[in-house]
Parts: sequence; C-alpha cells; structure tokens
Amino acid sequence: MQDLPNYTPQQLALRNGQDKPEIWVAYQGLVYDMTASRLWRNGKHYEHWAGQDLTAELTTAPHTERVFDKFTPIGVLKTAVNTDEEDD
Repeated sequence: MQDLPNYTPQQLALRNGQDKPEIWVAYQGLVYDMTASRLWRNGKHYEHWAGQDLTAELTTAPHTERVFDKFTPIGVLKTAVNTDEEDD
C-alpha cells in the first residue's frame, strides 16, 4: 500500500459532516472517506457517527468488516504508538 498521510483523532473528529463537509471514519487504524456514500449522509449511519474510530463498534453492526472493502483508505489514524509527523 502506498504511503498514506497520518491524521490525529482530532483531525478525524472534525470530518464529521457537520464541522467540515467531509465524512471520515476510522477502522483498524485506517481512515476512510465516506463522503460519497449515501448511507453516511449528514455524518450519521444508523447509530454510528462520523469523525470517530469505529473499530470497537463494528462488533454490534449487522455486517462484517468487509464493508470497508468498498472504500479506499485515505490515511492512517495516528495513535500514541504511531508517532510519525502529522499531515493536515
């Protein structure tokens, strides 16, 4: 996979469809742009909100992680373990 930019949880949180028009979510350390998905209008998908890491929430979803196969990762979610420089 190509080198992807790093995003902090704060940068992800702003892409919630409200504060900024982009609708992003993270799953297993990768950031996905859901802006074009009709299922994520206004930054909400059922009880899930954009701008968050949805890794833990997927266990209660009616689908598997394969749903992310339809989307291309746009970045890496920067954590305390991943201390690379952040990109904006």
